[in-house]
Amino acid sequence: MAAKRNNKNKILFRYGIITLMFLFLASLIVIKLFTNTIVEAQGWNERAKKDLSRMDIIMPARGKILSDNGNILACNINVYDTKIDLSHAAIKNIKGGIPWKEIDQLADSLDKYYPLCKNLNELKGEEFEENSWHKKLEYELGKKPEDRTKRLMVAKKKTLDDFARIKSFPFLCRFEKKKGYHNPVYTEVHSQRCYPYGSMARRSIGRVNEREDGQIHGFSGVEHDLDSFLFGKTGLARKVTLTSGVTNWVAQPAIRGYDVYTTFDIDLQDMLEEELTNICTDANATWGTAIIMEVATGEIKAIANVQKMGDGTYGESLNRAYRGFEPGSVMKPISLMIAFEDGLVKSVNDMVDCSPFQRTSDPHAPGTKSMKQVIEMSSNTGIARVIFRGYAKQPEKFYDRLESIGFFEPLVAGITYNETPNMRRLTEIDKYGRRRTMTERHLDLARQAYGYNTTIPPIYTLAIYNAIANNGKFVRPHVMRRYVNDLVDSVIPQQYVRERICSEKTARMMKECLKEPVWGSHGTARAVQDDRVMIAGKTGTAYPMRSDSGGGYDTSRRRYAFAGFFPYDNPKYSCMALILAGAGTSANRTSGQVVKNMALKMFARGMLDNVSTFTRNKATDAPLMVNTKKASISVLASNLKLSNIKTFSSRKSDHDKSKTPDVIGYDAPTAVRMLESRGLNVTAQGVGKVVAQSLPAGTPIKKGSKIKLTLKI
Repeated sequence: MAAKRNNKNKILFRYGIITLMFLFLASLIVIKLFTNTIVEAQGWNERAKKDLSRMDIIMPARGKILSDNGNILACNINVYDTKIDLSHAAIKNIKGGIPWKEIDQLADSLDKYYPLCKNLNELKGEEFEENSWHKKLEYELGKKPEDRTKRLMVAKKKTLDDFARIKSFPFLCRFEKKKGYHNPVYTEVHSQRCYPYGSMARRSIGRVNEREDGQIHGFSGVEHDLDSFLFGKTGLARKVTLTSGVTNWVAQPAIRGYDVYTTFDIDLQDMLEEELTNICTDANATWGTAIIMEVATGEIKAIANVQKMGDGTYGESLNRAYRGFEPGSVMKPISLMIAFEDGLVKSVNDMVDCSPFQRTSDPHAPGTKSMKQVIEMSSNTGIARVIFRGYAKQPEKFYDRLESIGFFEPLVAGITYNETPNMRRLTEIDKYGRRRTMTERHLDLARQAYGYNTTIPPIYTLAIYNAIANNGKFVRPHVMRRYVNDLVDSVIPQQYVRERICSEKTARMMKECLKEPVWGSHGTARAVQDDRVMIAGKTGTAYPMRSDSGGGYDTSRRRYAFAGFFPYDNPKYSCMALILAGAGTSANRTSGQVVKNMALKMFARGMLDNVSTFTRNKATDAPLMVNTKKASISVLASNLKLSNIKTFSSRKSDHDKSKTPDVIGYDAPTAVRMLESRGLNVTAQGVGKVVAQSLPAGTPIKKGSKIKLTLKI
């Protein structure tokens, strides 16, 4: 009995201890509740009010940039970072611990598809081990489960297909059926600006960057100038308390940016970049720029900018179409247009003395020339004497006359960094307060008349030529056609710098004069002639300034310009090219050829109100079967009812995976696929089928080697 009593006392004692512990804990809870709700209530209420009243910014989706026919030039796409939570319970609770054999297989898969460094395949031995997933996974999984990383980056900015592939890899496939938080493999989504046409028109389309506040805005090209349309409006979200906890509540939804339709024609852009690159390569030029504009509307259809790179190839460069350069003789038609409009000359056949004048002479012999001959032979003295008829007494009025036609107004064409023409107003007292003699002012006036002592961006020169082709209507060059979202579809109305830059009569006489450099017997652009398309335009040459401390002109190089329009009888497009190259060539053979070749390609495609000669649909032409198996030829011939078939099979070297295949004659996608499957890095220039490859067929392949394909139609 005594033993039972002792046990009962011990049990009661233990229950008493436990009861006291619960009472102590309860008292602590009561004290804490009292402290939070009474003593510290004000502080907690302020903190809750602050958290619940905080408004978070919701970023809007950025609008797309599209070409004139709706092709996407820039858009946002969702990309995904795939990560692994190595401290996840699903990994910690694997029976038998970490399956290292599966981890090795996982590392092999990751090294193949998502290596830690780009050149992993070129590394060997210890260097390979240091940069492989084997070492990375061994190090991370060797830690205690609670010390392992929760955010092991496996693949950055990939697609959902990549995410699905990674989940199917060895070891990770263990968790493939687990959903949501139960799966240690997860993604984080990001929005990324995508440019489907790569570097094509990069400077014109522009690029975006992220600011410190997380907002994505354009910093160049159309992305910058039309950012207010593309960005949209930010939204607001605030914290609210629900039974499940605190969450974000959308107070003001974000508004998606407008989709902007530009005036760019992707086909013309591709052709213009190719032609400019080819001419610059042939002339060993430093850089080149070119623009194509639609005469009636002022729509800029293409802008190309190329520059010689350090390796001797040409790549896209600064948008020099909007930067000021001394124009040279392409200024003469602008001066003559003013002379016609002011009545200084009445007819294209009016004569002018072209003997030496204002420290210059006519390189095409002195004597008298008609207005057509002044432009045809590019007479400096002739155009200077004509302008002196109206502005010799007040040279500053020449600037004022150009200003009256909108020559110095910002074009606001939708491209970043648009310089305006820079020309000195020839007043008696200059801007520094220095008195200038009439002799100085006259010398400057003469030089301004024929394109020196001034800087003009090519887009301004082309805009004036375009106005002449448009019967005097000065439409504003632009790259934005309309903007669209779910509620709005707004077309940009036709805009004019001036309703009319000159009369129709003046425009008609100027067209006659601009025909002569190409079609006249002594024209400076006779190599631009082609019977299929009649081109009118003017050449121009100017020396660049020296970059060293010596100053003055660099006579070893020249800027070669050609500005014009086509077809002559009914102009549809205006085009200008400007190329900086050595002094051993001419505008006739460089920039003029860019314009000519573009006109011919557009003619071939039926873009000049003509019947296209681009494709030849002859009944006798046989379809070409490339690498087609003999067994399938008869089936194809029977089903398609073909009686004549050409076949093209690869050479033996094509089947040797260690040697470069012969891809001449192939279409671009097939050629690129063949070459890349063998480890070559492929670049292609032009459009159409492959006509040349930089690595000859049969050349032993070294992984990562570069090969350039030349395509022609």
